[in-house]
Amino acid sequence: MNKHIIPIFALLAGMSFTACTDQLDIEQKGTKPTPEFYTTDADCEKALAAAYEGFMVNTLGRTTVSGGPGIYTPARVLANDPGDDVLYGGGNYGDHEFGGAINQFRYESNPEAINFHYRGLYLSVYDDNLILDHFTNPATAFQKQAVAEARVLRAYNFFLLACYWGQPPFVDHLLDAQAIPTNSEMTQQQYYEWVAKECETAVPDLTERKSVDDKYGTYRVTKGFAYALAGKALLFAKKYDEAKAAFKKVIDSGKYALVPGDQYLDLFHVEGDGAPEKIFEINMYYNPAASDWSTGSGLGYIHHSTWMESNCFNWRAGNFQVNPAATYTGVDGWGSIGIPEWFGEEFHENDGDSKRFKATMMHIDDAVYQTSGIKGMEYSDPKLNNMSLEEKKNSKEIGIKDVTQGLYDQSFYLPFKMLIRANDVEDGGKHGGNLRLNNIIVMRYAEVLLDYAECCLQTGDNAEAKKYINLIQERAGSKTISANVDMEVLKKEKSYEMWFEGCRFQDILRWNDAKGLAHLKDAGNAVPHLFDKLFRAPKPGENPIWEHGTEANSRFYIIHTHEAKDAGFTVGFQDKHRLFPYPSSIIEMNPNLKQNPGW
Repeated sequence: MNKHIIPIFALLAGMSFTACTDQLDIEQKGTKPTPEFYTTDADCEKALAAAYEGFMVNTLGRTTVSGGPGIYTPARVLANDPGDDVLYGGGNYGDHEFGGAINQFRYESNPEAINFHYRGLYLSVYDDNLILDHFTNPATAFQKQAVAEARVLRAYNFFLLACYWGQPPFVDHLLDAQAIPTNSEMTQQQYYEWVAKECETAVPDLTERKSVDDKYGTYRVTKGFAYALAGKALLFAKKYDEAKAAFKKVIDSGKYALVPGDQYLDLFHVEGDGAPEKIFEINMYYNPAASDWSTGSGLGYIHHSTWMESNCFNWRAGNFQVNPAATYTGVDGWGSIGIPEWFGEEFHENDGDSKRFKATMMHIDDAVYQTSGIKGMEYSDPKLNNMSLEEKKNSKEIGIKDVTQGLYDQSFYLPFKMLIRANDVEDGGKHGGNLRLNNIIVMRYAEVLLDYAECCLQTGDNAEAKKYINLIQERAGSKTISANVDMEVLKKEKSYEMWFEGCRFQDILRWNDAKGLAHLKDAGNAVPHLFDKLFRAPKPGENPIWEHGTEANSRFYIIHTHEAKDAGFTVGFQDKHRLFPYPSSIIEMNPNLKQNPGW
């Protein structure tokens, strides 16, 4: 399954990387490529392919600088792990520090995920600037389109840079080797406004998705994505009327649609690639010359996920007596992504057993007892599938067998949305165990509708907001169809719909959401362990929390521990965490760069 953003991706090998070998200090230094190359449409096409590859690898993926222990995608870590709706632990305390430290807000000024992502974003900016600097006066329609696409890709990079770092260096052109940029004079809000303007400037020269069924139209920058990004940037800038207008252009285009509720889960797997709901996603490209653990340059990082990252999404399947998800979670799974109990309870109270809820998470009872009714989750032994529910509840042939850890950092609700399905790894692992091959979603239509609804609420148009919030609720199959809407309804709905899609942490900050901030301040104080009483009875003095309230009607219980605090770490969100620190390794190379407050 070699999938490409555009057909000539095979020709891009090393283009962006050889051009920016000396750029790994993020300042975009280096020798400018030979200007004579950038003349024809063919040259432009190759440069654009390199820019898309750079975006896939350095903005969304593994990054060309994340060698050694950086065998995960820092973009996913930084977008999701700081949220209050995620627990991150791994096999035991101290495992997977790249995510655990971010999730518990106990990182210092040079954590690898922040370091790699910062560098990666500027590497992608460099690839975009190669096009924008050399085709300042595009001579053909294709060149105009390529420039417009590169402009929007760069705008997205700067949107993330502004979100995470506030006033990062503004590099809108190729720099001379001696240039040492410093913090931008633009405020964070001005950065967002600049992003929106860039997108709107690009629109006339962009193509549009042909129809809701045009899969190819989801694999590159279009008018729809440009308007969606402009709207999001203006929303973050609190320019609600302008954001509303940008989002409405996406809605009124008729090029996008919510998929039916029974296809919701497919959106996050290979079956959903190019779906009508996708506004922009990056095609997966598999490089058979690189192993899962490859740490080489360029070519070794074309794939956007790795064995480690994929296992982080999976349950700690090896701790089950019999793995109920052999075709779903791959060969093992480290269980590094968990769901706080409060979030699971609130989500279920709102949705009931909706299609959306059941696609997002799975109660431990369902994971152990009800797998025979879930596609891809059947036990391999027919005898287990044929057991009655009562037999399963009393059987030691199934359940959580690990008596030391149980399911570390898991509550009664297990994440299901991102678990790997058999097709995601092509023939059960043809390309390297748990390596995910489904596309990376950059923007989907549901987010646009919810952001548009927020703008409507902020401008007093509650009736219009209700229309689109209800549309999301109805597709979800939620038991809650709001008769009245306000910001609290919007916040809840977005947290359920967009779980683990890179929205929650930034939403909490821009809303200054009191409840969310309270959860963040408590992050890391206690870590749950989910146990099965048929394999491990509670120890004296542990005070377990039983599902359904009593030991008599459940075999599953939780013990909370305090490993990070016990180890002497300061945990929990502080004001300084509103922005990430500039990596100390970068500041050492660039003394002109001023560190963010508190770091």
